[in-house]
Amino acid sequence: MKLGADNETLAENKVLILYLLSTMEKPVNNDELYRIVLSIQDMNYFYFQQFIVDLENNKYIMSYMKENDIVYEITENGKNTLELTLDMLPGIIKLKVDENVKGELREIRNESAIRAEFIPLSENEFIVKCKVIENSVTIFEIQTFVASREQAVQIVQNWEENAGKIYPSVLQMLNENSCDKKEDIELEMGE
Repeated sequence: MKLGADNETLAENKVLILYLLSTMEKPVNNDELYRIVLSIQDMNYFYFQQFIVDLENNKYIMSYMKENDIVYEITENGKNTLELTLDMLPGIIKLKVDENVKGELREIRNESAIRAEFIPLSENEFIVKCKVIENSVTIFEIQTFVASREQAVQIVQNWEENAGKIYPSVLQMLNENSCDKKEDIELEMGE
């Protein structure tokens, strides 16, 4: 899309966003929505952001916090507007949306199933958060304090590379019966 795009092209792109959101079973975040738009049609990121703001200001879409992320959903007003403007969207675009969106969204969400980040508290203090996410729901999260940026980076990298091993191990340790461990310790000490 060119910077000097005409009004019809701008309106068509807003209708595309409404159409995409109407086909979604669950709300999507900004990055997911933009990646899906790009899988259908080339769109400048800054125009995309402006379209989102315009659609939200006109109450065609709404945003809210879910799992520490802002997600978007089409409103009733947006659905009504989409019904009136859907014919602006070329048939080939509708076909791409109908055929590709579910698979694209599933692929995007699978990619983001393992997340890790660190947040600086001061020059030598960091909080590291590691998560496992399934279907946009955090099913496991662990947070720890570390005293160096290097250690924070190491933990993030380790989680991203080994979460498939670490997560089940932590769950297993959390599910172990503490009474059995106490008896084992007492037996070892009594011998």
